Amino acid sequence: MAKRQIILDTETTGINPQDGHRIVEIGCVEMFNRRLTGNNFHMYLNPDRFMDQEVINIHGITNEFVADKPRFRDIAQQFFQYIQGAELVIHNAAFDVGFINHEFNLLNPPLPPVHSICTVLDTLAMARDLHPGQKNNLDALCRRYDVNNSHRTFHGALLDAEILADVYLAMTGGQVSLNLASHQDNAEQQQQQQVQGLIRRGALRIVSASAAELEAHEKRLDLVQKKGGSCLWRS
Repeated sequence: MAKRQIILDTETTGINPQDGHRIVEIGCVEMFNRRLTGNNFHMYLNPDRFMDQEVINIHGITNEFVADKPRFRDIAQQFFQYIQGAELVIHNAAFDVGFINHEFNLLNPPLPPVHSICTVLDTLAMARDLHPGQKNNLDALCRRYDVNNSHRTFHGALLDAEILADVYLAMTGGQVSLNLASHQDNAEQQQQQQVQGLIRRGALRIVSASAAELEAHEKRLDLVQKKGGSCLWRS
């Protein structure tokens, strides 16, 4: 079944929308059947409030830069229609979804919450399941999955969404190879996804034991039996 996913990230004026903090950047990357489409959504927004230097140091977006940018209400319908019906892939989804829902609720009339129009996949929760007890922020995942993020100086929403798309594909088995045929049945697509990991690794190398190694192994089994042990290989 065809699947549309939106890899999404936001930058904000602070941590908690209940303290009056707002979104200053939205970055979205569209993926259809695990292929990037180029149909992205990116907006800088005027939050109608002052940003502290501590926050600016994180994402690099200044008060002066966003002064002439549209308000969220100006792009709300466009953004709503863009994400509607998709699966949102977000790292630490509770943060971004909380801010989006807050912005939706400030509108007159308000828009419905994200979970009523989209499904949400949290890659942070996924990473914690896959790698318990390890660092699972985006930088750590880039190192773990060999995703290049050397161009990431600040936490930009669109850039982070693009990086997260690569990380997500790596976490879930790699990107499906491009098929130039105009039609391909679902069974073949599933087969391609299942073998993708093996294809990327190449053929397995078979190494046989030498005669000397086999002799040493037999001597070790003799010793185990002499000491009263059990050898499954000789059962």
